Amino acid sequence: MAQVKFEDLLGTGAHFGHVTRKWDPNFKPYILLEKNGVHIINLESTIESIEKACGFVRDVVSKNGEILFVGTKKQAQDIVQQEADRCSMFYIVERWLGGTLTNFSTIKKSIKRLRMLEKEGSNLYENMTKKETQMLNREKVKLADQHRGIKDMRRLPDALVIVDAQYEDTAIREASRLEIPVIAIVDTNTNPNKVDYPIPANDDSMRTIQLIISAIADTIVETREKSSDQVEKLNKDIQAKDKSVKKSSTTPNILEENDKSIPETESDELSGEEE
Repeated sequence: MAQVKFEDLLGTGAHFGHVTRKWDPNFKPYILLEKNGVHIINLESTIESIEKACGFVRDVVSKNGEILFVGTKKQAQDIVQQEADRCSMFYIVERWLGGTLTNFSTIKKSIKRLRMLEKEGSNLYENMTKKETQMLNREKVKLADQHRGIKDMRRLPDALVIVDAQYEDTAIREASRLEIPVIAIVDTNTNPNKVDYPIPANDDSMRTIQLIISAIADTIVETREKSSDQVEKLNKDIQAKDKSVKKSSTTPNILEENDKSIPETESDELSGEEE
C-alpha cells in the first residue's frame, strides 16, 4: 500500500485549516492547535485516516468493486480526472447532477442517448436540416461533458472518493441515502461525522489533494496487480496439477505392458527345460 509520510503532508501545507471563526466543533478531535487565528490540523491523525481509507479501498477493489471519484471544485478537477484514469475508475469533475446516484436509472438513459449520438454511421442525422443537426451536436457536447467520467458505469459504485466534503454535500447526501461508503478530504469547516472515512486535511491546497488522491489511486493499482499475480499463480498451479494427473494416468499402462511381457519370459524358460 502506498504510504504518505508526515514530511510530505507538511510540505504540501496539509496542516493549514480555515480561520477559527469558521470551524465546525465536530472537527475538534483532529485539531492540533490554533495559531494566528487559524486552526492547525494534526497530521498524525491525517496519516492514520489515509491508511484506514486505503485499507477500505483495498478491500473494495479486491472484491472487484468500483469506486467513483468526485472533485468538481476548480483545484481538484484535473487531479481527480488524471488519477481516476490512471487507476481505471470512474469520476465526476463537472457539476454534480442531482440524482446522479438516487436517480441513476435516469442517468443511464441520458448516457444511452449520448452513445446513440456518438455512434458512427447512425441514421439519426438522416433527412435533418442543418439547424436540427447543429442542435443534436450541441446536445452531444453537453452530454459528453456531463457524463464523460461515468459513461461506462453500468451500476452504482461501491464507494465514493470525494475531495471536499463541504463542497460536495449533495453527493454525500445521495451516497448516505443509498448506504454507499464515502471517503472524503475534510477541512476544519466541515463535520467529519457525515462521511464514513474522513481524511482531515487542507482541501484547498492542490498539492495536498494530489498527494492524498494519488495515494488512493496507487492502492487501487497495487491491489489489482496483486490480484492479477494471484490469478496467474493459481492458473500455473492448476496446469501443474493437470500435468501430474496425466503423468500418473500413464503409469498403469506401463505396468500392464510389463505384466504382459512376464508370461512370454516364463514360457521361454519352460520350453528350455523341456529340451
